[in-house]
Formats: sequence, structure tokens, C-alpha cells
Amino acid sequence: MKYFKLPDLGEGLHESEIVEWHIEPGAIVSTGQVLVSVETDKAIVDIPSPCDGAVVKCFGQAGDIIHVGDPLLEFAAEDVESSVSVVGRIETESAAINREHFIIGSPYNHDIPRTTPSIRALAKTLQVDLQHVTGTGHHDMITSDDVELMAKLNREYGPAQMLKGSRRSMARNMASAHEEVVKVTIHDDADVGAWHTNNDIMLRLMRAMKMACQAEPILNAWYDSRRDTFRVIEQINLGIAVDSSDGLFVPVIRNLQQLKEEQQRHELNRLRDAVMTRSILPQELTGATITLSNFGSIAGRYGNPIIIPPTVAIMGTGRMYNHKKNLPLSLSFDHRVITGGEAARFLRAAMEDLSLEQ
Repeated sequence: MKYFKLPDLGEGLHESEIVEWHIEPGAIVSTGQVLVSVETDKAIVDIPSPCDGAVVKCFGQAGDIIHVGDPLLEFAAEDVESSVSVVGRIETESAAINREHFIIGSPYNHDIPRTTPSIRALAKTLQVDLQHVTGTGHHDMITSDDVELMAKLNREYGPAQMLKGSRRSMARNMASAHEEVVKVTIHDDADVGAWHTNNDIMLRLMRAMKMACQAEPILNAWYDSRRDTFRVIEQINLGIAVDSSDGLFVPVIRNLQQLKEEQQRHELNRLRDAVMTRSILPQELTGATITLSNFGSIAGRYGNPIIIPPTVAIMGTGRMYNHKKNLPLSLSFDHRVITGGEAARFLRAAMEDLSLEQ
């Protein structure tokens, strides 16, 4: 048997969620034909067929997680070019079932849940998904009490929903950042009373970020704590936090320091539209050197923005007050590598630029 495995989609991505199959078992496909759409780290990617051939089996359904190197589909061996990966013969039905569990599995635990056949039967009777159950028995075995508790919770509060797609990615990134980064946040207000009423707030904020990065370049940097290396970056790749119904996205405006205002506005509009239509490319969500979050456009005066490694700083802007004369700023920085003085000077430079009339 010959399998087409989930290819490496780049940018360090190791898994994807199946969004939609565009073919069914028995289909005859041609090279380049779209087989399936998958969601990577916040982006949807169409995967084309690597060859002509007949499809015997599709692995997984919409919503399932599949990992790089796992089979996506099986081709009829006699129809397939040698470029398709051969993974060997699966000899028994039980082996095939085990393999599929490892392919699909839970996004947090790729093993089959630890339990016994009788507990599996109980879970089936009570309509409990064992992938959502945490075992409290010996060696984390799932017990009857664990299953019955989950069934009770399902009856009283409804079934638990597995985090998927961008929300799963956001949860993992936030947990990783909380565990790793030594974050400190400082707050101040920029006096924007001299602004004209037709000022483009986002462009002013982006200009202030550019000026602050030039005044205190060390905050526009990457830190790799595993290798204990620090890289100050000359180009400013500004991540812009964008809220959507599918979760938080941070597309990147590259080489901000080289773009004119009309180019910045065009890029900002293009990236926001791509997020809302889910057409954003994976590479447009990576490579930020510093981040801006304008949460005040919704609500809130001060915040405690989260830094996502390898970046070392993020500035958040709150809702203006005092007849729109004061703009609250919240600057979070990674105190492992950035000093309080460096962060304060960065914030001061941003405030000074924002205080200008235009």
C-alpha cells in the first residue's frame, strides 16, 4: 500500500486540523488537484495531490488533528508514481485501528486513552468521549468514577468542546509564554490633545512604534532562551493583534521602517481582510520582531499584554479619555533580557512621538 503523508508546511508547524476533504475514497485524482484543506497555526492551506492515481482511503474527518509525516490518504499501489511515500503493510485490523488512533488522536495526547475494555463499554453506554477524560487511577488509568463524573458534567452543563484551530494555537502560545517569559508591564499616558480630528490612529501608533524602536532598538529583538542567544533586529516587523470570531491573530507588517504611510495603511487593510476571510497565509503570521495591540478600540484603559517568544516586547493602547486628550499605553517587556530603563526609554520615545500634532 502507498500513502501520501501530511507534508511539512513550513514555519515550524508540526500538526494541522482537517477542515474539509475535496475528494472521497474511490476518486481518480490528477497531479495538483486539491485533496484537502487543513488549518495550520491560524491559516487554512489547500494540499494538492502529488501524483495521478485512485484514492483508496482518506484518513480522518473534518475537525481531526493530523501530524506531519502521518498518512493523509492511501493510493491504489498500481496507479501511483514512486514519489508517493511507501509506509509498509498494515497486517491486522487491530494494528490498523491502533495506527489510526495515533494519526487522529487527541491534540494534547496522541496515545490511546489508558483504560480497560469494561470502562470503554461504560463510556459508550454513557456517551462519554474518553479523549476528554483525565484518568485518576494508577498510572493515569481512566476509572469508572472518572467516566461517571464526566457523564454527570455532560448532563448538567453540556459536553466539553475541544479547542481547535486558532483557539488551540492561542491557548498553547499563551501557556508557553506564561511559563517561559519573565514579564513586567509599565503604564503611562500619551498627551494627544494636539491631534487633528482626522488623524488615523493606527498609523500614528505604528509611527510611534517605529520611532521608539529606533530610539531603543534592543526592544525590537528575539531571545532564544534555550540557546541563551539574543538578536537585535534592524528591520521592524510589526505584529498587529487582530480580534476575530475565530480567535486572536497577529499578522505581520514587514519592514515597517521602509514603508510610507499609504503603504502601511494598505498592508494593514490587506492583512485584516485576509484574517477575516481566513485567507491569511502562514508566513504572514510569523516573523514579528515586536507587537502592537490596540485593545482600546473595543474597551479598556490599561492592559497587561502577553509577550510571545522569541519577541521581547509588546505595547498595548487603551481607550482614550479626558475628552480624547490622553491615550493610555501599556508596555510589556521580557525582564530576562530587557532592563527597566530600556523599556522606560522606549515608552518615552513612543509618548513623545504621539504628542506631536501630526
